[in-house]
Amino acid sequence: MKPANHNYICFIFNDSVMLFLGIDLGTSSVKVSVIDGHSGKTISSVQYPETESPVISVKPGWAEQDPDQWWSDVQSAIHISHATQLYNPLDIKAIGIAYQMHGLVLVDKEQKVLRNSIIWCDSRAVEIGNRAFEAIGKETCLSHLLNSPGNFTASKLAWVKTFEPEIYESIDKVLLPGDFIAMRLTGAITTTASALSEGIFWDFKTASLSKEVLNHFHFSTACFPEIKNVFQVHGIITPGVANKLMFADDVVISYKAGDQPNNALSLNVLQPGEVAATAGTSGVIYAVSDHLTYDHASRVNSFAHVNHTGENIRTGVLLCINGTGSVNRWARQTIAGQLSYQQINAEASGIAIGSEGLRVIPFGNGVERMLDNKLVGAHLLHINLNQHKPSHIFRATQEGIACAMRYGLDIMRENNIHPTIIRAGHANMFLSTVFAQSFVNLTQVPVELYHADGSVGAAIGAAIGVQFYKNFSEAFIHQRAISIIEPDEVHASEALYQSWKKDLQQIMLNNR
Repeated sequence: MKPANHNYICFIFNDSVMLFLGIDLGTSSVKVSVIDGHSGKTISSVQYPETESPVISVKPGWAEQDPDQWWSDVQSAIHISHATQLYNPLDIKAIGIAYQMHGLVLVDKEQKVLRNSIIWCDSRAVEIGNRAFEAIGKETCLSHLLNSPGNFTASKLAWVKTFEPEIYESIDKVLLPGDFIAMRLTGAITTTASALSEGIFWDFKTASLSKEVLNHFHFSTACFPEIKNVFQVHGIITPGVANKLMFADDVVISYKAGDQPNNALSLNVLQPGEVAATAGTSGVIYAVSDHLTYDHASRVNSFAHVNHTGENIRTGVLLCINGTGSVNRWARQTIAGQLSYQQINAEASGIAIGSEGLRVIPFGNGVERMLDNKLVGAHLLHINLNQHKPSHIFRATQEGIACAMRYGLDIMRENNIHPTIIRAGHANMFLSTVFAQSFVNLTQVPVELYHADGSVGAAIGAAIGVQFYKNFSEAFIHQRAISIIEPDEVHASEALYQSWKKDLQQIMLNNR
């Protein structure tokens, strides 16, 4: 890893206590962790709010959240972390930020938010992106952007330009969610090539903003922030924020990355062939490549990984399923009554593989890119009123999610990605032995589980960004897998998948 240019800020680490704070801005909540740089141990890890944050859906297929509510939740999470009294906030040296990808945040010259963020699972701009794909040219888009514009951030900005022209004319800067939180902390507005690539604004061939995208949509370059490295100082915390959040006045933001590249970082997935998975609100399999690789149908998507440079290509090939934790949450809220996630996992474990024929198709959270940006919806199939109980639904839900991830992994395999092992954090859906074993059985790939999550990864990124860790190896010297899950029940799992896939194909045929 090359040393970052820190704009002449010199970091001298003489203190015995070196703490780094990570923020993970998710769709459901904000997580904050504090790590000890010397030992690599997590000192504090908290989440806010306790209940899952709402998604505003004024029309079918729309999904928005209030960026100012994000900022309020970030502050609350930091105060809750401080309240543990497990560390002195003044010992925190740098902050890293991970964030939900693809969201559009618009601010004016006073840094005021102009409208709710149009977030990652919003589907309103699909046709705008499809038309841009045709107009710019499919080969140009894929070879330069590595993706179709689809329903990514650029297309969402074009939607605002078309349907909310007064708001568009008031825009000073276009931000990704992590750029917005960093702005609130520091007053500085910056972005990264990784962030711009996830928004489909980045040309990998020219290593610059895409002229084709800007010209097609008639976007001004003035709307885009200063571009910095992922691991670099993005600003110094303002005195007012430092006072309010009990930080020293020289704390810097030294790392920003989308949640999936950051999840890969937290698992030390940085080199070609390494693969990470996560199953939070959405489900993701994320593979690192040393090529500017793309799927011809843009069903899986490639972005600049955290360690990508012009000289050292590192792309993250991302399979995303919108309906993962979201459909599991729906099952709990709708069917489980007062049962906790741990209790519904226990209920599901008492049901045999295949859920006695009950099937869940978990695509009810916007269009699915791996299904050609189709709005397939969620489906509960083959219910036997005399046989199936809530425990069958709980298991079928988790099996349906795992089947969807197998379906996506098969697309990745078509693109020459063949993982022999997958790393995942022992968090979210991977806390369920039913889901974790189903995922392994269906993909036929072992999974290594780690004590890792997005906020810890962001804290590690902050330490790398100020060069407390001189390289990635040093940053992960203490990391060890806590367990490894091997495939079993191969025949039953494959039979389940083929049945599930047949149901999905019939639904897609009916939706034509």
